[in-house]
Amino acid sequence: MSKNNNRKSTAKSRRKWILTILIWSVLISSGISLLSDSLLSKVNMLVAFIILAFIIIVGIIFDIIGIAVTAADETPFHAMASKKINGAKIAIKLVRNADKVSTFCNDVVGDISGIVSGSVGFFIAQKLIHEFTKLNSTSVNVAIGAIVASITICGKSIGKTYALENNNIIVSKVSKLLYLIVKDR
Repeated sequence: MSKNNNRKSTAKSRRKWILTILIWSVLISSGISLLSDSLLSKVNMLVAFIILAFIIIVGIIFDIIGIAVTAADETPFHAMASKKINGAKIAIKLVRNADKVSTFCNDVVGDISGIVSGSVGFFIAQKLIHEFTKLNSTSVNVAIGAIVASITICGKSIGKTYALENNNIIVSKVSKLLYLIVKDR
């Protein structure tokens, strides 16, 4: 009987988590898309590239965090918590919920950043084609798409290696930053 109740509780918890991720995905993706679309329509090419770089960097940073939390060891954070170091309890929660943190960081924020950066890249390509009418539109679209994809892939590849080598340090820094926001709640 206890196993059956435990399974129902676990299934309910999973459904709640999926619903939470769905809501966050919709909110974040629509917010980023709306912000980038409204900003891009009013800016010059340099600012459009800066916005694109920012979106790619956010995706890479969240990918690093997701990997680091998944690879981190909980033990040092217990020692930090016993010494009352700010953010240690948050670090323990992050590591204990590595699957959820990784889903949010890598899949929600990371994938949304990838999709939005592709859209921004397309917008930049269209702006270039409009300003320089002699450019071949297919070539420009392919070139911008390839550049965005390669920067994202290389950045995430470098970030993964960094995250695996420095996982506890990254989790510690993220947890201290979160501590400033949530105060170990």
